[in-house]
Formats: sequence, structure tokens, C-alpha cells
Amino acid sequence: GCVLVVSVIEQLAQWHNSTVKAAVERLCNYIPGKYQIICHMLHRYCCIALIDREMNADVVCHSLKLCKQDPGQPLCHLYLPPKREKHSPGLFHALAHAGQKRQIPSKSFTGFSSICAFPLLANLCEKIKYVLRNKLPFEDFDGDKFSTFPTLRGYHWRGRDCNDKNTTVYPGRRPDNWDVKSDSNCNGIWGVDPKDGIPYEEKFCKGADSRGVVLLGDSAGAHFHIPPEWMTVTQMSAKSFANLPMAFTDELDWPQFSEITGFLNSTIGGWTDSLYLRLRSRNRCNHRDLQNISQNGIVVYLSFSLARNQLLDNPAIVIYATIGNDVCNGNRDTLAHMTTPKEMFSNVVQALRYLDSRLPNGSHVILTGLVDGRFLWDNLHDRYHPLGQLNRDITYSQLYSFLDCLRVRSLAVAYDPPPLSSRPAAKAPLPVPAQVSPCSGWLTPNETLRNLTSERALQLSNVLKEIARSEKFANFDIFYMDFPLRQTAEEWRRMGGEPWQLIEPVDGFHPSQIAAALGTSITWQKALHEWPQVLGKENPFNDQIEAIFKDQGGH
Repeated sequence: GCVLVVSVIEQLAQWHNSTVKAAVERLCNYIPGKYQIICHMLHRYCCIALIDREMNADVVCHSLKLCKQDPGQPLCHLYLPPKREKHSPGLFHALAHAGQKRQIPSKSFTGFSSICAFPLLANLCEKIKYVLRNKLPFEDFDGDKFSTFPTLRGYHWRGRDCNDKNTTVYPGRRPDNWDVKSDSNCNGIWGVDPKDGIPYEEKFCKGADSRGVVLLGDSAGAHFHIPPEWMTVTQMSAKSFANLPMAFTDELDWPQFSEITGFLNSTIGGWTDSLYLRLRSRNRCNHRDLQNISQNGIVVYLSFSLARNQLLDNPAIVIYATIGNDVCNGNRDTLAHMTTPKEMFSNVVQALRYLDSRLPNGSHVILTGLVDGRFLWDNLHDRYHPLGQLNRDITYSQLYSFLDCLRVRSLAVAYDPPPLSSRPAAKAPLPVPAQVSPCSGWLTPNETLRNLTSERALQLSNVLKEIARSEKFANFDIFYMDFPLRQTAEEWRRMGGEPWQLIEPVDGFHPSQIAAALGTSITWQKALHEWPQVLGKENPFNDQIEAIFKDQGGH
């Protein structure tokens, strides 16, 4: 975090030919509202005097002692180390020189190692911790797991509630008495046709195969995205950070634009196309029936997060897509910490049994195979990262090595419910040393390790394929599909694009908005041709529904 902020400050000063102090003030003025407090506290506690043309961000941040170096471990650096002088290693010499040249104040930044230590942000952090722990809306007054608030796991993540004071009113339920008097399922269709006295819900939605879509996924499914304009100083303005409050309270995820549950026009590049939008277009009665239960990180749990009542709700299409979690980890011996095929089978079947106890009869589950992440290194390693485009000094290879070097003390916490990911949960809260790298096995110059990681991913995909072939459940049928990376890349090339554009530019790891939209099209076509029963029938009354209720069904 320090290296990122200091790099932006240095580049702002360079681009605008200003002092470092003026660059900090400029950045602070770009930050919206109460979030400016973070910037001004940085200004107060961080040693700006260390930032000058002689010291890069690595030297500054190590001088501030924000990062603890374990004995025997190298000094982590994003930039190439300063040139060596005679017998002194460049980075060590630069750090010693920085300590002699600048006196770090006693009120250093080390007292604010957590952003939640900043005044005015503690309450917001508590809200975010709640939603991270429970994966449920923070603002949910009736406790039905749906909300009228967009972020903090609100309606960006699952259909918008239309009555947050009534626990029996929520998206996805079967209509109460055909919604004669009110809209019990929030699809915007209710009341009685005055011409014939038939309730609109009965006239338009009875026998229409209404169904919702639920994603159980990881950070790719949640659509993790850090806007590149946050660190591209040549394009930076107050407009660049206008979406920061929303992004922060959505965990840097953008599920409202995602491949499975996206429903708003994309504001982060590309375009929005999603399985939900296509199901809604096929049957307008499906309006708002979506849930994105995904999480950034390693272990994801189903407990208390899936909102489905077997007796009262419509069936659902559940997409099970943890496309990298079972082979991606931050451990130095990454291969030893990958999920084994035996663990994969046992825990996925356990999760499916749990789903069988929650989903209404007639539901469907689609298991998505793991991605072949060699695509990342092959297409990005020698390209410049957004932070390195001004001076052409940071490639993705450098970024990957930096993240791989950094180590954090994370806390693995066990919960009672069965895991969504097949990775076994920790038995008790234990401090676990881990690298910051999201995937040590693929984001590495070690070709052998990249190949072994992809080999394990293929083994685990074959386990999912076998589960779909052999396991049977009472309330849903199961299908398997490969993650459509190869088809997506081929389609994008036909459209004149480059493969690297399918990857998020800042983290160099997640699928981009373009990849998400193209993936939707490929998945939909496969379903139409191979499993048409999953998608339900086309509703012949769609145009009539839109004509009558166009002003009542906004997302």
C-alpha cells in the first residue's frame, strides 16, 4: 500500500512538475468526501521529506519501517534496486543513506498500520467486517437477506428488496395470492387486469418456468477490479476517484457488472452481459431474482448466505465457480497447499448435499472447471503495469515478484458450516504466514511451477466433471462446463482485440470486464444447445409486461 501511494505521489510531482508537498495536496483534493481524512493523515504522519528524486518508493517505504523483514528474507522491492556503489548492495545502501539524510519523526505512520485506525472510518470498517464475515447485507431491516441499499452486500449483490419491512416480501419467491394487492416477489408485476379480472402475475407468469440465478464463487465471480485510473497520473483527476466510496464498500468488487449477476451498464470499461440479464430477457418474470455469493480470498462458506426457501421460492440455477482458489494460495510451498483430488471430491459433494437441503425442487447446478492460469504470465509478464507506464519502469513480472516476496500474517478462521471451496477449513484461528501474491503457482517466472499448477487445476476440473456425471440429488440436476478461457480469447481475437485485454490491468490476475461479457455469451450458447431445460421457456408475454410495468420494475 505504501509503495503504491508513494509511487503515485512521486509520479504526480513529476507529471505536473511540482513539489512533493503540492503533489500530496493534489492527490488529497482528488479523494472524495470523508475519505480525504486518510490522505490528510498520511500527509501528517508520513515523512514527505523522504520522497524526493533520489529515492524511489521502495526506499521510502522501507525507511518508514512499514514492512517487517523476516530474518534471512530478501528486501522486497517493486522497482529495480538503485545502482550499487562499490561493495554495497544498492537497496541496502540506499536505505542506510535515507536514514542518515532524513530524520523520521517519532509520530511515524507505523501507528496506523490498519486503515481502520483512522478516525471517522472505524464505524465503516465495522460494517465491512460484518459483511465479510457473513456475506449478508448490512442494511437489511426485515432480515430476509435482501436490501434496499446498494453496497455493503446490498442489491449490487442480490436482487433489490421492494419492502424492507416485511420478511415475506423479497425477490425470487412465488407470488402470494398471485400478487393481487401488492408485489410479494419484487419483479414489478402485481395487481389485476381491469379488462378480465385476472391478476397480472397469474396471466403473465403462471407456468412460465420462472427461475433465479445464484453464483457461488470467488473473487473472479465477485468481479474484483481496481480502477487503473487510480494510479495513472497522466489521466488522474477528481473524476478518477468518484467511485472510490462505492468500490470500498463493495470490497473492490463490482458484482453489478459481473458475468453471472451483472445488471447495470458497465462504468469500468467494456460492456455488461450476464446470465441474469439473459434470463430476464427470456422471461421478464425473473426480474431481480439474482444472488452473488462470492468472496475475495481462500475459503468461502454457504451458511446463512444463500436465500432460498424450498417451499415458497422458485427454483434456481446455481453456478458453482471457484475457478482458481483450489490451486492458488500464498504459501512458499504452494504445491503442498493445493487441494488434492480426494479433498475436492469429498468437499464439493458435501457442499452439494447442503444445497440439496436448501434449493427448491427443479433447480439446476452448473459446476465450472478451473481456469488454466498460464494465460496470465504468457500474455502479461513483459508488458508495463499502469504504475510503470509513465517511466516504463514496472513490468508485470516485477509486480508478480514483489507480491510473491511480501509476506503477511493472515488469520484463518474456522466456521461450522460446510465450505463452498473444496479447500479444508482451519480447525481454529491461527496466524498463518502467507505471501500477498494471489497465486504463487501461476504468477511466477518458474515455468515448471506454472505447468504443475495447471496440471493440478486440470485434475480438479476432472473431479468436478466426474461429480456431474455420477452424483444424483433430489432437488436439482448437475452439469459441468470447462471455464471458457480459450473460446473467449479466440472470440476476442476475431473481434480485433489482444489477449492481455482480457485480464484486469491493475492486479494482473482477474478476468476483465471484456472477458466477463464474452464469457457470458459463450456460456449461454452452450446452455442453449446442450441444456435448454436449464434456461426455461421464453415468455410470450414479455412485451406486454414491459408495456404495463415499465415504470415499476427498475433495478
